[in-house]
Amino acid sequence: MESLRRLVVVVGAILISVSGVGNAQTNGQVAQLSGTLSVQKPDGSIRILSQKSDIQSGDTINTQRDSYAQVRFPDGAQITLKPNTSVKIESFNFTESEPQRDNFIFGLLKGGLRAVTGLVGKRGDPDAYKLGTATATIGIRGTTYGADDCSGAAGGQGGCVGLPPAVYVSVSDGEVVASNNAGAVSFLAGQFGQIENRDRLPRFLSSDPGLQFTPPASFIQSITGGTALNTGKSLECVVRR
Repeated sequence: MESLRRLVVVVGAILISVSGVGNAQTNGQVAQLSGTLSVQKPDGSIRILSQKSDIQSGDTINTQRDSYAQVRFPDGAQITLKPNTSVKIESFNFTESEPQRDNFIFGLLKGGLRAVTGLVGKRGDPDAYKLGTATATIGIRGTTYGADDCSGAAGGQGGCVGLPPAVYVSVSDGEVVASNNAGAVSFLAGQFGQIENRDRLPRFLSSDPGLQFTPPASFIQSITGGTALNTGKSLECVVRR
């Protein structure tokens, strides 16, 4: 009987450990989706995602033409992707009782996003939350902000038409700090910035550059009204080449 009890305890511990590893690997979840969202895993495999699909560190998520997606994280952070956008989640770590271990690092590879920081961007290490772009690293703390990549090949496409090649930032609430080889500049609520390249200091814009965030009404309603597009269980499928 004692041997049986020990076996049950050992098996239980193993199951808890395995469950904990799975939870640690799942960083975010697709909360809302209108159109097509895919993920490229670190091993190169590609999957088409649906609402409730999990996002993990190392994933690169991509929206297609006319598609919008919102990913939410356990600390309350939200990232909403515009059409033709790629974002790589480099690392995410959040343990409510251990703010010193907070970490959220991700990169905007192309396109644009709108984001709201969660607890990782509001407590502990002020450098815990960072967004990498083609022309600067953007540090965010307690902020609602936007970032659009109109640099290089991205310039002249979509909302970037007519704008000089650069990364553009906008701040709705809080503060962002854009840093590159030339220095660092802080942008506050209501301000807009332009970052032309890594060797030129980020600069203020006198007005909104016009990079609008205009998802379909159904997507906005799904966020504000609690309804959902592509509802139900995760319906991921593997893209085979």
